[in-house]
Amino acid sequence: QVQLVESGGGLVQAGGSLRLSCAASGRTFSNYVLGWFRQAPGKEREFVTTISYSGATYYADSVKGRFTISRDNAKNTVYLQMNSLKPEDTAVYYCAAGWAVVRTSREYPYWGQGTQVTVTS
Repeated sequence: QVQLVESGGGLVQAGGSLRLSCAASGRTFSNYVLGWFRQAPGKEREFVTTISYSGATYYADSVKGRFTISRDNAKNTVYLQMNSLKPEDTAVYYCAAGWAVVRTSREYPYWGQGTQVTVTS
């Protein structure tokens, strides 16, 4: 079992940047694939990005070139650097841990509580 706690959300103007962090505790962090998902009001949770054990990264088309996922296994932390933010990026952002490099939320058994990101125009 692994516990995940996100931080770093907030209010930012369009074009700005935020960095989200997700600290993990529990079993060996490096054994997990880590992902970020988001959910806007009235919408389903959607895939944002994921990073494999080896550091390979995958992004949703909507964030490619603007967001960067990274992991620091020594600190048991995964990061999401978000640049050039748009109002449509407004959502609750969740980090998740699992064992498969997939974009499907149900394949990730462990989730954080979420952090709100609001982008104003």
